[in-house]
Amino acid sequence: MESINSLLQLMESHGAIRFYAKKLAPNDNSKNQFYLGGGFSALHTIPHGSLYVDDSNIAKGKTSRTKADVTFYWVDKNGRYLAPNAQLILYPEYPEVRMSGLLKGCRHAPSNVIASRDEGRTLFLGITPNGDVLGYAATPDDPLSKELYALTSNNVNVSSVLIELFPPDKKQNTRVLLLEALKEICEKNWIDSQKLGKDGVITPYSARNGGGYTLEAELGISPNGNSEPDYLGWEIKQYGVNDFRSFKPKSPVTLMTPEPTGGFYCDNGVPDFLRRFGYPDKSGKVDRINFGGIYTIGRTYHADTGLRLILDGYDQQSGKITDMAGCIGLETQAGEIAASWSFTGMLDHWNRKHAQAAYIPSLFRTPPPEYAFGCQVLLCEETDFLLFLKAIANGTISYDPAIKMEKASSPKPVTKRRSQFRIKHDNLINLYYKHETVDLS
Repeated sequence: MESINSLLQLMESHGAIRFYAKKLAPNDNSKNQFYLGGGFSALHTIPHGSLYVDDSNIAKGKTSRTKADVTFYWVDKNGRYLAPNAQLILYPEYPEVRMSGLLKGCRHAPSNVIASRDEGRTLFLGITPNGDVLGYAATPDDPLSKELYALTSNNVNVSSVLIELFPPDKKQNTRVLLLEALKEICEKNWIDSQKLGKDGVITPYSARNGGGYTLEAELGISPNGNSEPDYLGWEIKQYGVNDFRSFKPKSPVTLMTPEPTGGFYCDNGVPDFLRRFGYPDKSGKVDRINFGGIYTIGRTYHADTGLRLILDGYDQQSGKITDMAGCIGLETQAGEIAASWSFTGMLDHWNRKHAQAAYIPSLFRTPPPEYAFGCQVLLCEETDFLLFLKAIANGTISYDPAIKMEKASSPKPVTKRRSQFRIKHDNLINLYYKHETVDLS
């Protein structure tokens, strides 16, 4: 390769849209794993499969490891070559993330570069929209390595071990494009409440929770319930305010709504969970069972449900995960887990969806139902699941469910599931290493 730009163009021809480089240390070689940084923030940069706990080496006296497979290809001018054993490995005791298996099973891998311990080597990565990771390794004498080491901070974004690179034709990054789109929406003033269907058709929406749907429709986002970011890699969150002077939020922000992955809830189903831990509707709606309340670490058992929120496998004093098989859970007074959310599932969801988030204020008025979106936007970047767990542990984040079952006594009851983890708006910045309030006006 003649230059970094020529390499990025090659990776673009293979579908890459994001680009990174890592200056390889002597320990980044074929006998060791590639260090990707402290904490778990690398998980939102490198696409990966589901996290899992590997216990295969316990019989040999080794500890279990949490891993995730990576679809990794080495590339050159002649093509791309699958490295079938590529994976990420998490070390919560440090904590840190490493990558391994880049050579095994791949005949065209740059073994001579990776096996070396020479200073000045460089690993270039390209990320495709479907989650493929493209790799190219350069020796210290390679023009690409020399060019990278000579680059100034104006050409790259150095926020972690991985250095983000931008092709020359990509002068506007996703942050700029997002703010331009939000400014256009703010300048529209009042917008009819609406929702974009999966078929791409916008329809009126009359329910009171239309603020998020209306903003998503303006951005061309169709609600799909997946765990990917909403717009250009950014998670989009609107929150209601009373006015555009103080921008004071009306209620806490819902961070995510993951379904439980364990406990009585999963073993016996939602109807039985509600019959056991729910309570009759307090407004008098007949044949309806609710499950609600605020659950925060440190609070006693809830009066209506008999459950409390716990963290199993996390040490609050050190701020580290002590057991990756641990969970966030709802526990009975007898110690039974009524519902739980595994660390691996929550970690995967949080880092993938919340790596970059934009929080936009909104006003509501009726009739007809309309929303206006404010010019003061909070941009948050560089998160880590450990920050999320810290906020759970200190009570900043609460579990605030809204689960119900109607026609409860009938043969076919109707259930609605919504497990919400929420936080006060003023505490959002504690979940990110980088944040900025941007005035679009």
